[in-house]
Amino acid sequence: MSFSKVSFLIFILFLLLCKPTFSDLLLTSKDLPEIPINFLNFAKQTEVFDWMVGIRRQIHENPELGYEEFETSKLIREELDKMGIPYRYPVAVTGVLGYIGSGKPPFVAIRADMDALSLQEMVEWDHKSKNPGKMHACGHDTHTAMLLGAARILQEHRDLVKGTVVLVFQPAEEGGGGAKKMVEAGALENVEAIFGIHSTTFLPVGEVASRSGPFLAGSGSFEAVISGKGGHAAIPQHSVDPILSASNVIMSLQHLVSREADPLDSQVLTVAKFQGGGAFNVIPDSVTIGGTFRAFSKESLMKLKQRIEEVIVGQAAVQRCNATVTFESKDRPFFPPTVNEGGLHKLFQRVAGDMLGTAGVNDMQPLMGSEDFSFYQEIIPGYFFFLGMKDETLEQPVMPHSPYFRIDEGGLPYGAALHASLAVRYLSESQTAARTYNGYHHDEL
Repeated sequence: MSFSKVSFLIFILFLLLCKPTFSDLLLTSKDLPEIPINFLNFAKQTEVFDWMVGIRRQIHENPELGYEEFETSKLIREELDKMGIPYRYPVAVTGVLGYIGSGKPPFVAIRADMDALSLQEMVEWDHKSKNPGKMHACGHDTHTAMLLGAARILQEHRDLVKGTVVLVFQPAEEGGGGAKKMVEAGALENVEAIFGIHSTTFLPVGEVASRSGPFLAGSGSFEAVISGKGGHAAIPQHSVDPILSASNVIMSLQHLVSREADPLDSQVLTVAKFQGGGAFNVIPDSVTIGGTFRAFSKESLMKLKQRIEEVIVGQAAVQRCNATVTFESKDRPFFPPTVNEGGLHKLFQRVAGDMLGTAGVNDMQPLMGSEDFSFYQEIIPGYFFFLGMKDETLEQPVMPHSPYFRIDEGGLPYGAALHASLAVRYLSESQTAARTYNGYHHDEL
């Protein structure tokens, strides 16, 4: 046996005796824990902060619905041009993909959604929506501003980018499944992992919250037309009443979760739409009902879908009516559950802890809300978390999707710095892991 092979075996024996963890092998640079604070300080500089606030307010004043984000996309591209960041456009109609770094592996993505909601803004301030019936009431304007902020941080610190960061500016998260279309358009080509932020009014500025594993529910929607025979309300025996039938359908649907689902497998089924009739003395020919159903596994979601159709059709028949049920459509795709990968959760805790301290990093219970970020997680490991942007001037936080939605723009530097820090740390640790693997690998062993 040669001296070199003896030396190599002694080295392997040393590693086994010391039992280093994977995390120990990755965290080899003393500079890594300092990066989040340095990035945050950069983002808090007056010039950078005011720039992000200006972008956020410009987008807020000009909200655009899903796949209509042409002006928002134009603004993003103008800012990327100013920073000298190459990009690909259009992607999924209005989406933009920016690229920072070497253009070579490893690749990591950070994502923001751009679309607004069909709401009339009721908040009176200088930057109120100028587009009637449209409003950024879910924080997507902050997401876009923070991702541009992260782009500026990364471009100014390109020497720390050990690979390639992909900036994903995505359309149509609010029901349109923009993430699915981005995936189909090749947004994740070569990408190993992806991170996403959602601002929240329920956490103070400087705090974050997330969890490993199932985080947000998968969701679907349904619509059913229940048809009977219309007639005069005074002589119901000559009619087949679809309103009565729909009422029985709704009551039966409520039993699916309470009596058929495992109590430890959280599910929700809500009928939120009931349309039928236009006069107090006329039985209509048909009634339309609709709603949403949610679960934390795709299997449970599909089982619930099957039973919803069976119950609607069956109960309608009991009342002598016919029913047709529709589910997924082009504008209403199913959203898979949002499931955070365990290794990325550990990385997030380290990075967020370095920036915010352990007190600012919160574990939270899963939520029944849904997010199309889950389409990315079906393809590659992904991690999604909430960023505190609570407006402390309000007595009570305002729920998202409210015409009174307000956030504290002081959270913008935190989101930008976290995006950039997660990307840099992921790439650095991926490179370290690759070098570690290559250094230990030996064909003769």
